Amino acid sequence: MNDTSTEIRSVVVERDVAFPPEKIWRALTQPHLIEEWLMKNDFKPSVDHRFKLSAEWGSIDCRVLEVEPNKSLSYTWDAYGLESIVVWTLTPTRTGTRLRMEQSGFRPDQQQAYVGAQYGWQKFFDNLDQVLARPD
Repeated sequence: MNDTSTEIRSVVVERDVAFPPEKIWRALTQPHLIEEWLMKNDFKPSVDHRFKLSAEWGSIDCRVLEVEPNKSLSYTWDAYGLESIVVWTLTPTRTGTRLRMEQSGFRPDQQQAYVGAQYGWQKFFDNLDQVLARPD
């Protein structure tokens, strides 16, 4: 039997999206588009850039860790004691892109944050779908 008391958990959302990686990349990295599907922000796709995501309930402190245009993006996501990392991976497919988001770093005592993230990311992905569906 595993001891789960020290287990760090991740929230993973994967979707096949009918758009090329370049279009999704724009939605993940352009502040005015990020604001439409996620939150207000001062994001720049530049390693070590510190930025904030802001919502009516508060803000999230972030720092860009990795930028590989049209392929992967990662940043820290620190809020209310949660210190996590969000990693986006874009993989081209025949019909578009497989988009994968993993937020890792949920401690066992952060069940509420973990459940909230599971719910929240589904909603954010739905919003992202709407942004992507618009013509450029």
